[in-house]
Amino acid sequence: MKILISSCLLGEDVRYDAENSSVAYNPNFSFALKELFMDILCDNEIYSFCPEVQGGLSTPRDPAEITSSTKPFRVETINNEDVTINFLVGAKKALDLCLEEKIKVALLKAKSPSCGNIEIYDGTFSNNLVEGQGMTARLLNENGITVFNENQLRELKQFIKTNS
Repeated sequence: MKILISSCLLGEDVRYDAENSSVAYNPNFSFALKELFMDILCDNEIYSFCPEVQGGLSTPRDPAEITSSTKPFRVETINNEDVTINFLVGAKKALDLCLEEKIKVALLKAKSPSCGNIEIYDGTFSNNLVEGQGMTARLLNENGITVFNENQLRELKQFIKTNS
């Protein structure tokens, strides 16, 4: 199966702080989960993608959060710079890739203003989480692409098994 995966989860240094969120090297993940992640990578066709970088943002960059989750959407950095267009462009590029390659599932970074699929930070830069989706996760979901995060590897594995 073809899977769109957040580049940071694959160990690419594309996060806002020029670091990554590698599942394979994360000490918070059990060996069994790391093994499951590697099985998913080895058994499927992987498309690495960072919507924020593809939307034109640099690495490193100021942290950003969604300050308006309804239209008109707004994403701002901690220094009040409006980066909404970058997030929208990155989301559209992710969707275009999924449509072009017929990708039906994505594994994206939890809590990210682009990739979070269950909860995101509340826009106050105070580490408060709220129910919601990042810009890319939302656009993919709205277009029939199923989105998981790195804490849902078992669910992703089941989805792959059921839909292959």
